[in-house]
Amino acid sequence: MRVLIWAVRLLLFFLLFGFAVKNDQLVTLNFFFGSEWQLPLVFVILAAFAAGALLGVTATFASLLSYRREAGRFRKSATKAERELREMRLAANEVRKTA
Repeated sequence: MRVLIWAVRLLLFFLLFGFAVKNDQLVTLNFFFGSEWQLPLVFVILAAFAAGALLGVTATFASLLSYRREAGRFRKSATKAERELREMRLAANEVRKTA
């Protein structure tokens, strides 16, 4: 299994390396106020991919935090309900003993 995983990694590396070599032309990025950069196309693609991945991770992390917060509220509510149930059972046992 490890050999298969390494073979897939090696294949992916060579595919991406070939992609980078084939896309080494310079492109011009024009910014505001006449500013411009000239970079190889592969760097522009890599930067766009990294920005998209970072945005996706940030959105996922934000929703994960809200789910954890909600789970904490549910946990507190369940603990409170269990405590109340225990108190009610103790009170019912006391009523039974006196009756």
